[in-house]
Amino acid sequence: MRAMVLHRAHEPLSLEALDDPTAGPGQLLVEVSACGICRTDLHVVDGELDEPKLPLVLGHQIVGRVVAVGEGVDPGRLGERVGVPWLGGTCGHCGHCRADRENLCDEARFTGYQIDGGYAEKAVADADFCFPIPDVYDDVTAAPLLCAGLIGYRSLRKCGDAERIGIYGFGSAASIVAQIARHEGREVGAFVRPGDTQAKTFAVDIGAAWAVDSDAPPPAPLDAAIVFAPVGPLVVKALEAVRKGGRVICGGIHMSPIPTFPYALLWGERRIESVANLTRADSALLPLAAAAGVKPAVTTYPLADANRALADLRSGRAEGSLVLTL
Repeated sequence: MRAMVLHRAHEPLSLEALDDPTAGPGQLLVEVSACGICRTDLHVVDGELDEPKLPLVLGHQIVGRVVAVGEGVDPGRLGERVGVPWLGGTCGHCGHCRADRENLCDEARFTGYQIDGGYAEKAVADADFCFPIPDVYDDVTAAPLLCAGLIGYRSLRKCGDAERIGIYGFGSAASIVAQIARHEGREVGAFVRPGDTQAKTFAVDIGAAWAVDSDAPPPAPLDAAIVFAPVGPLVVKALEAVRKGGRVICGGIHMSPIPTFPYALLWGERRIESVANLTRADSALLPLAAAAGVKPAVTTYPLADANRALADLRSGRAEGSLVLTL
């Protein structure tokens, strides 16, 4: 099979011919048709997440069809269309797993990090950690829902009943969250890179009620803010933007250092909270997105152009969600 392979951090992926993987016990072999590009992939390539298996096939927003099943898996799953997310497996018995917090399992394994992912024509995945894809989505449109959507949904739920939400970093996850929040009757605003008028237009077109530079205040105090951009100083800006009792949710897996800030910004029972990974329960986003008519804005690239796609994501040239097609 063809695959884009990472051998060392800070180096381009290489297009290689690899042996097809085989489904082991409890696993599915998936023929990949689409795989989303995620900022987490950039963090791996750039060495900011520094414990990947190497060599590695990146990619954890996989959509494809089951072409083989391993021992112990219902053969009726052959031909099923599935989505493969970031969370690839857990121990199932630790305190976190038993308390429905499997996202915090110390033995969790992640697709495209410790498990070869979807920048390839085939991938194996734990059958218990694959999700059915709603019929209303084609393969390409469904791919961003499997991380940008799931992490965005988890971030939105941590906002509680907030009615006015500001999002810092209006990329793939934000574009999906905005549509879900609008469906729920909330107001969502966008904070974008200063001077990026194109991003402001995109945010409003996708459903944001307003869009301003990330160093500007919102039109009115926020009930909650979600920080998707991996920029620590934006956490402080978000604290300045939320009202007393407001929440600042950090939705990324990596972030630059958060600078010191006066206690007065936190006082008033404001809260900073992170989102770590996802649980299988977060797959409730998939039918909800279908019912809400969520339509991810997608730019596609062929598999061999994965390096160009990553560069476009890093530079901010591309809007919405980036997806490799196979």
